[in-house]
This record gives sequence, C-alpha cells and structure tokens, in this order.
Amino acid sequence: MSSHEALATAVDLARAAAQVEAGDEPVGDHVGTQAEDDTALTHFFEANKPGYRGWRWAVTVSGVADDVTVSEVVLLPGPNALTAPAWVPWQERVRAGDLGVGDLMPTAPDDPRLVPAYVLSDDPAVEEVARDLGLGRERVMSREGRLDAARRWQDGEFGPHSDMARSAPAHCGTCGFYVPVAGSLRAAFGVCGNDLAPADGRVVHAEYGCGAHSEVEVEQVSPVLVADLIYDDAELDVEHSTPRTDLPTAAAEMLGASAETAQTAESVDTTESVAIAEQDA
Repeated sequence: MSSHEALATAVDLARAAAQVEAGDEPVGDHVGTQAEDDTALTHFFEANKPGYRGWRWAVTVSGVADDVTVSEVVLLPGPNALTAPAWVPWQERVRAGDLGVGDLMPTAPDDPRLVPAYVLSDDPAVEEVARDLGLGRERVMSREGRLDAARRWQDGEFGPHSDMARSAPAHCGTCGFYVPVAGSLRAAFGVCGNDLAPADGRVVHAEYGCGAHSEVEVEQVSPVLVADLIYDDAELDVEHSTPRTDLPTAAAEMLGASAETAQTAESVDTTESVAIAEQDA
C-alpha cells in the first residue's frame, strides 16, 4: 500500500481524533479529504456543534504506509459556513462623519491626497502661501486630493444635482453671498455667506442654488382676489321719476282697462262684505 492510500484510508483514526476534541458532541459524516503534500492528508468531518453551522472538523494525518499518525485537529469553516465578514483595516472602514469629539484620525505617510510642501503642488495659491510662511506646511493637498474633494463636493448635498439646486431660481455663482475659494478650485466652488441659506458656512458648487439668492425677486400681489366688476350695496341711490304723458294710445287704453278692472273688483268685494254683514245682523 502506498503512502497516499494509507493516509486516505485512515478515516477511523482521524474520526477518533476528532471525537476527542469534540468531547460529548457527536462527529458527523466524513465529507472529503485534501492532500497537503506527499506525506500529509487532511480528513474533513461534519461538525454538529451549536453555533457553527457548516463548519467541519479537519484532521490532518501524516506518515508512511505502515506508520500513520495524527498531526493536528482543528475546526474550520466549510464552503457554506456562517462566518464573520472579512477583516478590513480601520483606515479603510472609517467614513465621513465618523469622527467624533476627541477622536484622532492620523493620515498615512503615503496618503495620495497629500504631498510634501516643497514639491510643486501645481496650485499657485498653495505655493504662494508656502512662500509667505517660509518653509510653509509640511504637506499640502496633491492634485489627486483636490480632485477627490471636488468630486465629493459636486456629488454632495450642496452640488448642482441636489433637489434644492434644481428648484432654485438662480445659481450660487451669480449670488452676492457667494465667496469663491482660492486656488484651482475657485472656478467651481465657494463658501455660502448667507445666514438664511441652508448652506451657510458650507462649501457649495457654483451651480448650486437656493431660494435665498441675493437677486431673487418676488412679485408683490394683493392677497385678496379682486373681481373685475364690484357691486357696492352699502348705500342705495334713490332717483325720483315723473309719470309720462306721451305714452302711445294702445298703451294708455291698456292702462285704463287695468284701472277699471281693479275698481270693479274692489266694488264687488265691498258689496259682498255689506251683504254678509246684514245677514249676520
């Protein structure tokens, strides 16, 4: 029997070693092997351990044909095991807004956003400040750092694509409260100086805007709706009129007939009233 065959058939030896580590918990089915080298092979068994779903006992055996021994027994996650997420270094986990009061967040020596101050930064404003201060700052923002900041500001809350900017009457670039920043970012960014604006004291894109623009105009209209025709019934105008004597003959006859009819009806009513009174007497 070859060494590989001897290692592959040592299932019972590997199970017994796994059972020792598992204690009272039963060791599951044998699920496969993995060759480590010419003289070592690992046997895998299902682990029925609470909280370790999908994990397996890994027992490595080694030796030659007639002398196989157990090298190590460990609990390893299987392909479908429930495991913790991959570890991420803290400097890669930190996001904007995570820094709290008293927290320190040092930058890496090779941070691509920064370059030594003695290296030309290709930003005249930065270089001018460095000359004014002598040696200047130890490091200044590199071109990559400025581009990264510009992308972040443009895509942020005070960029040209925000809801506020889309509904604004005009852009910040034409506002009297817009204070442009210095350097190469001046063409696209500035600081809002309007205390009534939502971006007061914040870096804003030149194409951002809000309703507090310095040149905004509002049409002044009456809050009360006024109709085209108005009736004033607070006062009544009385006009005196005189009877007309120049009515046509037909109209005069009609008026006369109406008067006679009214007199006749009045006489009939009077006669009936007298007759009724005499009967009652």
